[in-house]
Amino acid sequence: MWAMLDKNVYRRVDNVIVNAPNGTTQIDHVLVSVYGIFVIETKNIKGWIFGVANSDKWTQVIFGKKHQFQNPVKQNYRHTKCLSEHLKLDHELFKPVVFFIGDCEFKTGMPSNVLNSGLIPYIKGFRQARLTSQQVEQIEASLISLKQDKTLNRSAHLDSLRDRYQSTTICPRCGCSLVQRVSPAPYF
Repeated sequence: MWAMLDKNVYRRVDNVIVNAPNGTTQIDHVLVSVYGIFVIETKNIKGWIFGVANSDKWTQVIFGKKHQFQNPVKQNYRHTKCLSEHLKLDHELFKPVVFFIGDCEFKTGMPSNVLNSGLIPYIKGFRQARLTSQQVEQIEASLISLKQDKTLNRSAHLDSLRDRYQSTTICPRCGCSLVQRVSPAPYF
C-alpha cells in the first residue's frame, strides 16, 4: 500500500511514541509532506462497526457479539495534539486519519477521515502546500529523533497507560485531578 506514495514527497515514520501531559501516546504512522502531516491510526477490526465522532466508545459486532473499543477519532485527536505540542507546530497542519484494515463494514455514517478503503487516494487528495521542503526534512528528523529516544519505548508506554487508567486521583483523559462527587438521595 505505502509503495503507491512517492517517498520523495511523503516521508513515513512508524510507531512513534510521544510524551504527553499525562503519560505518553503511541502513533501508528506519521506521513510528513508539503501538504501537511498525516497522523494515521490503524485499526485491525473485522465485522460491523458502529460509531459516532464525538462518542467515547464505538462498537464492533462480529458473529452476533458486541465489543466496545475506544473511539479512534478521539484517540487520534490526542495524537495530533501531543505531536503538535512536541513539534511546536500549528495544529491545523495535522491531518488525522483513521484507517480500518480489517474486513469491516461501517453501519453508521463516518467522518470523511475514517476509512476502510481508499487511504492512498484520500492522502493524495490534499494538494495545497502547507510546509516547505526544509520544514518537511526538519519534522522528519524530529520524528526520527523521538524514535531513537530509548526512554520512549513500548514498555514505558504500556506502563504509562496502566498508570493513567488505574489512577484514582487523576483523570485519564485530561490529566486533571479527579473530584469526588456525591449524588443526592433519590426522590421516591
